[in-house]
Parts: sequence; structure tokens; C-alpha cells
Amino acid sequence: MSEIISNPINEREERLKKLAALKALPLDPYPASARREVALAEVMANFPKLLKSGAKVYVAGRLRGVRSHGNLTFAHLQDGKELMQIALSKKDIGDELYKRFIKLIDTGDFIAIQAYCFETHKGEPSLMVEDWQLLSKSLRPLPEKWHGLSDDEERLRKRYLDIMFNPDVYEMVEKRSKFWNATRKFLADRGFLEVETPVLETTAGGADAKPFITFHNALNIGVYLRISMGELWQKKLMVAGFPKTFEIGRQFRNEGMDAEHLQDYTQMEFYWAYANYQDGMKLVEEMYKYIAQESFGTMKFKIKDFDINLDQKWEIYDYRDTVKQYTGVDILSATEEEIKAKLDELEVKYDEKGFNITRAIDNLWKYCRKQIAGPGFLVGVPITVSPLAKRDENNPDLAQRFQVIIAGSELGNGYSELNDPVDQESRFLEQQKLREAGDEEAQMHDHDFVEALEYGMPPTCGFGMSERVFSFFMNKSARECQIFPLMKPKTDK
Repeated sequence: MSEIISNPINEREERLKKLAALKALPLDPYPASARREVALAEVMANFPKLLKSGAKVYVAGRLRGVRSHGNLTFAHLQDGKELMQIALSKKDIGDELYKRFIKLIDTGDFIAIQAYCFETHKGEPSLMVEDWQLLSKSLRPLPEKWHGLSDDEERLRKRYLDIMFNPDVYEMVEKRSKFWNATRKFLADRGFLEVETPVLETTAGGADAKPFITFHNALNIGVYLRISMGELWQKKLMVAGFPKTFEIGRQFRNEGMDAEHLQDYTQMEFYWAYANYQDGMKLVEEMYKYIAQESFGTMKFKIKDFDINLDQKWEIYDYRDTVKQYTGVDILSATEEEIKAKLDELEVKYDEKGFNITRAIDNLWKYCRKQIAGPGFLVGVPITVSPLAKRDENNPDLAQRFQVIIAGSELGNGYSELNDPVDQESRFLEQQKLREAGDEEAQMHDHDFVEALEYGMPPTCGFGMSERVFSFFMNKSARECQIFPLMKPKTDK
């Protein structure tokens, strides 16, 4: 038996015959339980002690690389990331059990074993099987050369195989879990209350994004999948009297897909009463450092062509000054036509549909942003691109807003939240005009939220970051860093 498969279709037919033979014994090829007392990692960590004591161990896993040599068969047992050699001797387990293993068990099957530790003549830590039980019969052979697979679509479509064969992908899944657990712990330890807010909304609010639209049969109304992590809902909790809240969950934006953007992804947002954007910057810098250390064990990263050290002094970048430095354009005085001309000169691509001064400024900034290493914070953002932020006390044309800038990209966004209901109403009306002019990303008018603000909301700092932060720390695309990214259905040719 070998992992080299010459004809997967014929191999599957042979395995189906073995499955029928197992059932005829009778033997259940898919039992509901198994005796697994320790993980393989524990056995390997304690191997010298177990070898000396001769103690029995009960482990389980997937068979890899089965090799028979007459009355002795070797294989590797895979349990999570760990891989350990096992051996079966006809003399030790008896003729019947040995023959059954040789004839009916294949690479890829899951088994549980009772065994004791021994070393081969080459000194390899191994397990000698005294008894075994089939846990799951695999009907498809494992691929021969998964490591060399060049078709990314196929690799992501069968991500379970990618994880099985590629330790780096397995570790990515573990790090992703550590990343969000570290985020949750950091906030919870500082008194933030984790909450859950609606995924289905009658008004898609809290961000400039195009929503997914669906239909609610029971209520007979159209609804949207949320485009923010409950921003307006969490602010209503500030109105209700909660001082600190956060949410980690999935949000959805029906927009373009590239290395940094997906339509279905994990986001975190927190809201902090009696704090402003400057308080938020201090907390966020501390949070990013904590998450990086807890998830990756370092604060130094190679991201794109940038060498990033989160432990160095975080810079402050002024929006207006930065754009002027890189393009010569003063975004507070330039017209839409002037900015558009500069975008054309810089060969920046932009969507003509719904194009306006807000989109013009945003596209110009994004050109500049790509050249900034960070880590640092962008401040002095124009109020025209910040419909939910409080105006700067010294310059009403600017917002009390900050963005985390790392490796040429925005990796977080926060501001002193707008709590003036009259000002908020006015800005929603301006956003509505933009929507009516064709800007599908402009924010919807949320009357219920304005009404909530009229009851009074304390000064509040809000901040959000997505799994883009994790993908940047991994130095991989956002799609690559999702466990199961959305794929087009595979069609038969």
C-alpha cells in the first residue's frame, strides 16, 4: 500500500469493495466513539519516560504512508500537526488482525490503536501496535503531490487537503484563532462587554459600502446583510448607558475582491464612552502590540516590501499635509475636476459611476497611502469622507478621526463619534443626495438612529479593524488567510 495513486477512480472502487467486506465481517467502519486517551503530541513529548516504563498508550489519527514487509507493516499516524511512526507485527497482534489490516485498511483511514513505545534500529521514536480499531474508512485516496499543486483555485476549494498536507496552512488556522482570542481578551480585561447585534438590517448603516440584499419571508420585507459590526447598534448601547462594548463577527460588503478585500469577513468594533479619538489611538496602539505578541510571538514583520516594527514609535500622519506632499494637491481647496485631473495624471484607476468630490479625495489619499510604511496613525481626515465622526473643534472641515497605517494600507479606523443628532441628520441627508446621484457606497439615512441620539449619547470613541490586520501580519492575501474562502461552484465540463 502506498500514497502514490495511479488511478483515483479505480482506487475508489477498490475501497468501496473493502468497505463492503468490512460490513460483512460484520465490522462497523464508522463507529461513534473511540478510545483515545492522549494526543500524539503528548506521547512524543513524553516519549523517553513512556519508553522506559513500557506503559500502554491509546492514541488515534489518520494513516499515512503504509508500507508492508511480509509479517511487519510500518505506517505513520497523523494526529493534528503531529506525525509518528507505528508498526504492526503479525506475531504481536495475531494472524487475523494483521491480515484484516493488510487487506482492508488504506492510507487515509482513521484508526485508534493500543500501543507501547519503542525505537527502531535507526533510533526513530515509534509505537508498536498491540490492538487497533477502524474509526473511519476513507473512500478517496489522498493526492500524490499536493505540495506542488499550482492551481490555487483547486487548493482553496479543497482547503481540508491543503491544511492536511501543508503545516504552514495548519499553523495559519491556529494563529487566526489566537489573533481573535487575543483581541477578545485584551478588550475584556479592560472592561469592555462583548455584545451581539443584528446581522439582518432594514437599513444598512455604519459604513460606506454596498450591501447584500435579501428577503425576509416571515416579515415580508427586504433586508440587508450588515456592512459594519453593529456600529449604530453599539452606539444605541452607549445611549442605553453601557460604558464599553465590543463585537467580533462576520460582516458583508457586495463590492470588489482583491488581495485586501473580501465580501464576507470577520470584523471587530469597540465603543468607549467618555473617551475621544486621542484616547482611542493610545488604546489601539497598545492593543495591536498585544495581539501581535500573543499571536505571532513578535512585533517585527515583513509585509509586502516593508519592514515593520510595531514596537517602534508610531508616527502621526496629517491627511492634508500627506496628500499635498505626495501629489501637490490641497484637498481642502481643490475642486473635483482638479483632483480628477491629478488622478488621471497619476494613472490612478477609479469608478466613474457615482464619482464625486468625496470619492475623488478618497482615491487620491489611497494613492499616497501605498507609499507609507508605518506603523502610525492618519489624522486630519476631511469631514466629507467621515459622515459619522465628530467635527474637529478647531477646524470644522476636519473630523476627529484616526486610521491605523501599516505597510501602505489602512488597518483600522476610529473616531470621536458624532453624538449631535442635528448634525447627524444633516449629514445623513447629504449622504442620501450622493446615493441618489449614483454613489452606491454612500450611507443610508437611519431615522431610528437619529431618534436614539436625540435621547442623548455621551462622548464616545469608536474603532474597528478587520481580519485584514491578520492577513497583513501573515504577509498573505486576505483570501489566503480565510479558512474556507468563498469559491464559485465547480461546474462539470
